[in-house]
Amino acid sequence: MGARVPYATIVLSRSGDELASWTLMGGQPADLGLVDEVARWQLAARRLGCCIWLREADRHLLDLLELVGLRVEVCRQAEGAEQVGVEEAVEPGDPVV
Repeated sequence: MGARVPYATIVLSRSGDELASWTLMGGQPADLGLVDEVARWQLAARRLGCCIWLREADRHLLDLLELVGLRVEVCRQAEGAEQVGVEEAVEPGDPVV
């Protein structure tokens, strides 16, 4: 297995306040297993009334999130740093909605 590299930093926030953050690490290119992990973190955060943001996210991870239908939003912080939020996309006519 190759050297461990960061895919992104996940930031847990509520009402704009950062509550916690941790780094997603791995030794392989971003894959659907990593997308599943991000989706599970998002679901857990929503159950707590929070959301997650990805900071310094790997471009391949962002491309995969978009490919599977997780909408990626860019939000500017007051300091000018960029954060990327991950939220579920809802397609019109989706029978689950």
